[in-house]
Amino acid sequence: MLINTCTKVNVVVSTSVALYLNVFVGVVQAFEKVPALKELAPTQKEPPFLVAQLVVLVIFVALTILATKKFRNEPVKTA
Repeated sequence: MLINTCTKVNVVVSTSVALYLNVFVGVVQAFEKVPALKELAPTQKEPPFLVAQLVVLVIFVALTILATKKFRNEPVKTA
């Protein structure tokens, strides 16, 4: 049984979005809890916070595109 291309893209994108949201929350928590980061962006509307979130977003978009292209469409072995 081969996974069709549409399913492949759905799996990769949904997994990447779920992980991105977890990392997004992790960055928010880091800026709230780590004193050095809180000093840089106390209200999380300052440029350092926005740059950090933008970098995370760009990395995840690039990795998602790469993962979608590299995903192997091989037969699934059933028991």
